[in-house]
Amino acid sequence: MRASSAVRLIAVICLWLMIKVTQAAEPGLPLIDPSRAGLAAERLVEIDSVVARGIAEGHMPGCVVAIGRREQLVLLKAYGHRQLEPVAELMTTDTVFDLASLTKPIATATSIMLLRDEGRLQLSDPVAKHWPEFGTEGKDAITIEHLLRHTGGLIADNRLDDYLHGSAAAWQNIAKLKPVAIPEERFLYSDVGFLVLGRVVERISGQTLDEFTRRRIFEPLRMMESGYRPAEALRLRSAPAEKRDGAFIRGEVHDPRAFHLGGVAGHAGLFSTASDLARYAALMAGRGRLQNQQLLSEATWGEMTRPCEVPRGRRTCGWDNYSGYSSNRGHGLSTMAFGHGGFTGTALWIDPVSGLFVIFLSNRLHPDGKGTVNPIAGQIGTIAANALQ
Repeated sequence: MRASSAVRLIAVICLWLMIKVTQAAEPGLPLIDPSRAGLAAERLVEIDSVVARGIAEGHMPGCVVAIGRREQLVLLKAYGHRQLEPVAELMTTDTVFDLASLTKPIATATSIMLLRDEGRLQLSDPVAKHWPEFGTEGKDAITIEHLLRHTGGLIADNRLDDYLHGSAAAWQNIAKLKPVAIPEERFLYSDVGFLVLGRVVERISGQTLDEFTRRRIFEPLRMMESGYRPAEALRLRSAPAEKRDGAFIRGEVHDPRAFHLGGVAGHAGLFSTASDLARYAALMAGRGRLQNQQLLSEATWGEMTRPCEVPRGRRTCGWDNYSGYSSNRGHGLSTMAFGHGGFTGTALWIDPVSGLFVIFLSNRLHPDGKGTVNPIAGQIGTIAANALQ
């Protein structure tokens, strides 16, 4: 073989190896033709008109929709704009979104379940076992499971004034709260409950919630654009909300209580992209396993996703199943499907029976704080469920 031919051959081999390494390092799920995953592409096209109508009616400036089955994506698409004011910006599939209450299941409940897997807590533990200051004013009987299912009897939100004098004072104010019902008497969707759960994660792990979730959830799953308090590069790609103090909120948490806690809280503060969320959704559709990694044991995954009756509905440990908050749930999903929504205009539903997951990310609050998207997310979920062959 001539020297020049050998050099060319080596160059080709090196290029092939570089491509393979790049492909192996690519964190996103593979995007395939829907038919290969058992979905009818012609049905999924109906999503375009649903989204176009929502944008035209002013419910949102734009959105990103991702649909997948098991460990593959069949749709990843951006619509409309991520910013309208002061200068218009088109929506892109890599836009970073403030997930709002999707923080509850993805960050906080998953963290609780990881600690359960390690034997460092039981769902039946009184919260006061891990945070003794909490066990006052009749709250000593409230368990971790009660808070995960919103049946602990805590109010939805305490006064914003309770957060204006620093984190230490805010936690003291939360610890002093009186319950408004006895455990399991009522289903009261409570941000406070998940604030407390985030506190429990920190007390047991000895790490801040953002550090724990980064190390134990996002890095292992290669969700490299997910986390609290996004870095500057991610903030530039983020979808803005409405104005706060005269400027559009962009790359900072919208929720005022999480904002006053420094951007890290158990109920809100998480940011992510559709591609990253698809990896988490595939994990949960796969019974706690993604590719060759079992992040949650099957037993713990089962405890997290098992629907249980609560007053006026069904909830799991961290997720919705059927309740008054299920307007973003698609018709046609199985009875085992679980999901959640976020105030900023986000929704995620996962059906472990079919392996289907539906991600809807919008910034409905931009530019004027208005917009209604839960019905739109529900319609998209219905289309996805009906596309299953």
